Amino acid sequence: MLRLLSTLFLVVVASLVYGYIQELNPGTITVRLSPSGVYELSPVSLMLISMATGALIVILTVGVRETRHLILTWRSSRLVRRKEKVDVLHREGAHAFVSKRTGEAIGLFQRALALDPNHLDSLLWLGNLYRTEQNFSEAIRLHRKARSIDEHNIEVLFALAQDLEGAKRFEEALQTLEEVLRFDSANLTALIRKRELYIRLEQWPEALEIQHRLLKSHLPEQDQRTETEVLVGLTYEVGRQLLERGHPEKARRYFRSAMKRDKSFLPAYIGLSEILIHEGKTKNAADILEKVHTRTGNIILLHRLEELYLEMGEPSEIIRVYQEAAQRHPQDPTLKFYLGKLYYRLEMVDEAFDVLSTLEAPQDQTSDFHKIMANLFLRKRQMEAAVDELKKALGFRKRVVVPYVCTMCRQESSDWSGRCRTCGRWNTYVALPWVDASGTDSHETPGAIAVRAIPYQGIASPFETV
Repeated sequence: MLRLLSTLFLVVVASLVYGYIQELNPGTITVRLSPSGVYELSPVSLMLISMATGALIVILTVGVRETRHLILTWRSSRLVRRKEKVDVLHREGAHAFVSKRTGEAIGLFQRALALDPNHLDSLLWLGNLYRTEQNFSEAIRLHRKARSIDEHNIEVLFALAQDLEGAKRFEEALQTLEEVLRFDSANLTALIRKRELYIRLEQWPEALEIQHRLLKSHLPEQDQRTETEVLVGLTYEVGRQLLERGHPEKARRYFRSAMKRDKSFLPAYIGLSEILIHEGKTKNAADILEKVHTRTGNIILLHRLEELYLEMGEPSEIIRVYQEAAQRHPQDPTLKFYLGKLYYRLEMVDEAFDVLSTLEAPQDQTSDFHKIMANLFLRKRQMEAAVDELKKALGFRKRVVVPYVCTMCRQESSDWSGRCRTCGRWNTYVALPWVDASGTDSHETPGAIAVRAIPYQGIASPFETV
């Protein structure tokens, strides 16, 4: 009732005001809205129409703005809810992935990407998951999409490089790692992974160049030592490759550089001796190997000398070398074993028996020792003793090959090479038997480099511990 009375009061007041202003402003005003449209209005009416029009414009402007605000608020809240849902799905997918529920994780990441196809973290994680499933093509597709969203994301670039490497698209993987280095030229992870790819491809000069860059970085002392060891190995590999390609002079420089950095690096000495052999300086090669053996006591050098002197037709020289080494180290059973084995190889049965019969069989390599002893007993026609040795050996053959073993990963090999085929470390082969493993670690070391499991062609690799 009060509202009705108030409205009537306002209408009466407005009418009185209108009538009063109308009396003060008599006459009419002609308003033309078009050539034929003419309207006669009183000044008060024109004023009221103008006020009403202005009020209408204000109302419409405010209404449109408020409507737009409501729409934007609705869309924003919808996006927030969708983002929250995507984040929840991604977290659940990550938890499933860590919990090794692979199928569930894939489904959750796919649902997250169905809601937001450009969700970077889900693209990254799902791509990594596909890579673990060996689905490299799908992993590459997802990580390339993630890279298109954020070209400078180093984590995405590393993941893509790993996908490409898994798919054996090595050149593309190298290009991707190069992108990382364009953004961050001192990125150690990118440099190390690029070096490892070059090693895998046996592109030794490129790997050596990167290794020099790594050593210019401010690495901790332990890492510096490890990387220096790798540098020596890569320097040797470049020299070995040059020698195999017919560039002995260039190879000589790299071998000497490796020897300068590590005076105990055996493969470089053997590589240098191979150069001398190719140049027809066989005696010089033998002299170098003998001097290095005298200084280092490394039994592998005796194996190489054995092959070399026998090829030269001078078995007396290698016998002399073995005998002098045994005299310098009379308590070393390894030297006696290999001296006896040399006699055995040269059909010097009595001498071989005199040396080997004084030895006790090594604890961890009894088979090869007993094979030789069995054959010697057969030559001496002591059949019962030969049978006993054969029973111990659980097999028999005339030619006995005692393997080398890597001191880092314990992998055995019948042929020597400068680099272990399994762990990728250089200068780690020692001769069996009687290996002193007290200072070695049979587990993989942080500096170990994964290499492909294919035959590795190294300098002088054919010689055996026969």
